Amino acid sequence: MQLHRAQATFGKLQNQTLELHRGLNIIHAPNETGKSTWCAFLLAMFYGINSKERDKAGYIAEKNRYQPWNGSAMSGRLELQDRQQEITLTRTTKRTSAPMGEFQAVYTGTATPVTDLNSLNCGETLLGVSREVYERSCFIRQSGLSITQDTELERRIAALITTGEEDTSFTEAYDALKKQLNRRQHNKTGQIPALEAELLELNRQLNDAANLQAELLRLRAESERLASQKAQLDSELEQHRLWDLSLQQKQRDIAFSAAQRTQEQAQILERQLTDAQIPDAATITRMQSTLDSLCSLRTTVGVAEDALRRAKAQLSESEQALAASPSAGKSEEQVRNATPNLPVRPKYKVPLMIAAGLLGTGASTFLLPGQNLALSLGIGIGCVVLSALLQWLTLRRKIADWESQLARLRQKQNEDADAYHLLLEQQRAAQADVVSKQETVAALTQSFANSEANLLSQVRRFAPTVFDSASAAEALQYAAQRRKTCFEAAEAAQRAQMRYEVLSQQASDTPIPEVQQPSRSKDAISFELNAVTGQLGSVTSSMDRISGQLHMIGDSAALTAEVAQKEEELAALRADYNAVKLAMDSLESANTTLQNRFSPELGKRTTEIFHCLSGNRYHSVTMDRSFRLSVKPEEDPVDRSIQLLSAGAADQLYLATRLAICDLVLPKDQNAPIILDDALANFDDERCISALRYLKEAATNRQIILFSCHSREADYFAGDEQVSVQRLTNVDERV
Repeated sequence: MQLHRAQATFGKLQNQTLELHRGLNIIHAPNETGKSTWCAFLLAMFYGINSKERDKAGYIAEKNRYQPWNGSAMSGRLELQDRQQEITLTRTTKRTSAPMGEFQAVYTGTATPVTDLNSLNCGETLLGVSREVYERSCFIRQSGLSITQDTELERRIAALITTGEEDTSFTEAYDALKKQLNRRQHNKTGQIPALEAELLELNRQLNDAANLQAELLRLRAESERLASQKAQLDSELEQHRLWDLSLQQKQRDIAFSAAQRTQEQAQILERQLTDAQIPDAATITRMQSTLDSLCSLRTTVGVAEDALRRAKAQLSESEQALAASPSAGKSEEQVRNATPNLPVRPKYKVPLMIAAGLLGTGASTFLLPGQNLALSLGIGIGCVVLSALLQWLTLRRKIADWESQLARLRQKQNEDADAYHLLLEQQRAAQADVVSKQETVAALTQSFANSEANLLSQVRRFAPTVFDSASAAEALQYAAQRRKTCFEAAEAAQRAQMRYEVLSQQASDTPIPEVQQPSRSKDAISFELNAVTGQLGSVTSSMDRISGQLHMIGDSAALTAEVAQKEEELAALRADYNAVKLAMDSLESANTTLQNRFSPELGKRTTEIFHCLSGNRYHSVTMDRSFRLSVKPEEDPVDRSIQLLSAGAADQLYLATRLAICDLVLPKDQNAPIILDDALANFDDERCISALRYLKEAATNRQIILFSCHSREADYFAGDEQVSVQRLTNVDERV
């Protein structure tokens, strides 16, 4: 098997091409330039992409991880040579849910398909192993150098120490036997515990069925006893019913007689009222209302007469007051316009002023002799003026007193006129009030007389001896009492008739045989019957429930037969369990024997390769069937587990084991190419050179593709024409 050319649109690879050659291929590329992506692409071209894989915590499924970054569909092309035939593999994507799901294999340069290749068997057909074996042998990643157990790989390795057949695996056989053993019994699960539980349940059901049958027989006897007691109580209730019916018929007959008797009494009373011309109740009520109105009217007349008497007394009082007035006999105008007896208005006294002047003149002449006449006249005039001034002052005071007296006289005259006017108005009002009340008394008296005459004429139709209101009231009361008695008799007759009709509907017309009065009360019998009926219902319900449970449990005979069958099955399963357990013990014993001599050729070949890779540091490698590795250094006689080695030494041991598996386990005729992704990253320079020398030698038999982020591998083979060295420099597209 030789790979020639790969073209990928896969993850960060955008339609990029990788040229591969025979022998050892060293592909140097810095980190994040697509080395791991190319490895995953080559694996996908052979085995496809698992479309059912889902993302998990810390892990991205391949179908999502390697989606092309440019958004295009995932696709690839791989040209290879297999058994002298050039073949081109193509995988494309038509549905996003099935990346690279479309597969095509043709002979290179033609359109002729390779008939025995399809998307499912491509990798196993061309490489000779399943994907699980290839990933555990030829497909080597730095993060996956360790070897995990796989049944198919185990079968291939087992062929090294047995007959060469690849269809035998201890793990598969042991797991198959363990499944059979667990299928029969595992702790409290499996066929045996389930069957034991079924047997326990069946026996419990048989026991429950027996108990239920006994309880059902007891309940049936109790049901028969309660049914007999209920029938006896029903008979007593029937006797009560017949007794009640006979009583109803008797009450109906009594009611019929009472209805006839009250009807006759009502008719007699109605005829008597008709003969006596007693009016109906409404007329009597109306007459009584009229009589009540007459009484009220009589009271009103008395009140009006009293008011008339008070008005006449008031008129007499007002006339007496008017006669006692000083202005009696005069009109109001005469009293108001009469001239009051006023004093004389004060006036100036001229003689007095002349006398004062003369007296002053004379006094001045006498007292001042020798003075001229003009001075004496002046003094006399001064005396006149002074007398006039003094007289004016005195006159002014007297006039003020006169005016005040005149105002009081006029005010008293007006007050007397007003009082006289009030007495006149009171007399006229009293006269008008007397006239009004006399008219009211006359009208009320006439109305009372008319109403009384009309009422008496109506009452005399059935009471001729009535001549006044008192006797009319007695006659109306007597008539109302008779009318009430007749009405009550009619109502009694109606009630008696209704009672008869009700009893007629309740009572049966069927003749009732003579029955004796029951000894117990109906309530006591009904109470006991209800209790018995409730007990009978409860017993019946319990019987139904038990019958349902028995029906669910099934027939006891069938259960007994099923128990016997289950016991036979349990015995057979226990025998199978013991046989499988014995087979597992035998197989484990044989496997222990095989482990003691497990794959000497694989261990020997691993030792040879590890001896070369480690620079002759270790001379012995051992492993068990679980691929637990241990080594023995040259100078140390004690085996050391791989867990005690350094990371670089452990990687070298794992690589040696994988290369040994490729040499001894994988098919020789197909020589599947070995793909290494930074598998030498933890090697020191010296052991890296040892590993490169071995890989160059191994590449003479199969193609080896080594991807490395270090330049030392490429530098080591620089100028070596037997080794193909490539440098991927598309560092612009970094992951």
